[in-house]
Amino acid sequence: MTELESLYRVYFQDVYFYILGLSKDEHIAEDITSEAFIKAIKSIDTFKGNCDIRVWLCQIAKNCYYSYLRKNKKLLFTDKEPEHVSELNIEQSIVSKEDSIKIHEILHKLKEPYKEVFSLRVFSELSFKQIGYLFGKNENWACVTYHRARKKIQEEMEEY
Repeated sequence: MTELESLYRVYFQDVYFYILGLSKDEHIAEDITSEAFIKAIKSIDTFKGNCDIRVWLCQIAKNCYYSYLRKNKKLLFTDKEPEHVSELNIEQSIVSKEDSIKIHEILHKLKEPYKEVFSLRVFSELSFKQIGYLFGKNENWACVTYHRARKKIQEEMEEY
């Protein structure tokens, strides 16, 4: 078995379930996962080892999925403004196009691992246990990291 086959066998299920969590569709998850591994294999020499290879593969898969959504225009936004509440609810604010863009700007500026953990939790709806597993950490680490990221986003949104 080659190194690439081994990589595929070891990480396929992780990447597949990650994309399944995003897409909620088994066929899309299979297609995107396959596409992600093809891209990863073509660019394996660019992997610097700064993160777990599982995280790198999931990032490639996420980018493939977002490209798929753009091509198929399945991104849903609403122009309806959210009701103002005393405590900003990040998850609910994402439905507003303007708030969504602002949150994505803030999220883009966040440092790792906050950016990725928040995205995995909110957009992929992964459990803290799954997120911890992806990073090679425990469930508590994922929970704390998510809440710190959420707090940073809330603080930025309050200034907005």
